[in-house]
Amino acid sequence: MLTPERHQLILQMIKDKPIVKIQDLVDRTGASESTIRRDLTILEEGKFLKRVHGGAARLRGKLQEPSMIEKSTKFLQEKRQIAQYAASLVEEGDSIYLDAGSTVLEMVNFLPAKDIVVVTNGLMHLPQLLERNIETYVIGGYAKLKTNAIIGRGALASLEQYRFDKCFLGVNGIHPDSGYTTPDQEEAMIKQKAMSLSRESFVLADDTKFSEITFAKIADLHEAAIITNAIDEDHQGQYTSKTLIKVVTS
Repeated sequence: MLTPERHQLILQMIKDKPIVKIQDLVDRTGASESTIRRDLTILEEGKFLKRVHGGAARLRGKLQEPSMIEKSTKFLQEKRQIAQYAASLVEEGDSIYLDAGSTVLEMVNFLPAKDIVVVTNGLMHLPQLLERNIETYVIGGYAKLKTNAIIGRGALASLEQYRFDKCFLGVNGIHPDSGYTTPDQEEAMIKQKAMSLSRESFVLADDTKFSEITFAKIADLHEAAIITNAIDEDHQGQYTSKTLIKVVTS
């Protein structure tokens, strides 16, 4: 089978099934595993698919945005592992920004309850923050229903009043060339602003976010450290050459 034919077959298989294992591609094409791995690398570089552990997956649409309810129920164990480690970075006397992301939401129960100040645009964070008696400020602006995030011109102006030791952000895509992205341009602007006002920035993301690119760019990779549950060994060098990555395992 010629290389272009093999590539078309691989893309068709991924279109029919969101995740395809390397062995399935070997069986279907008759090519060797090393050839299939090279094919996947080429197709990923062309932004036709993304590599995952043991195979390849379909890329999501650049405007596709799950609701906060949908996100908060997926990969819960992985998110809690990431969140617990992220919360351990918060020190006595810190002022921190908590983004409206679902993994960031999981941080709240692990935060030290004394001598910290939290600023957030995440409406779902508030009940837990108040229950734990954590000093909390909410930025003003437009309340976006789908993600329960405060965004808009008012939110940007409100953020300008603060300075942070650390900010913790969620993203929809992490890519070595395109950086951190999210489907909504206004949410991207809030994340950008929070990063610019913080001494240190951390992106909390499960491994499904790697190699994804969504509509609105937040920042380049080097502008934040990444806390995740896993990263494919074939890709690790592309990311670690540009930023610090902490892989949290159970």
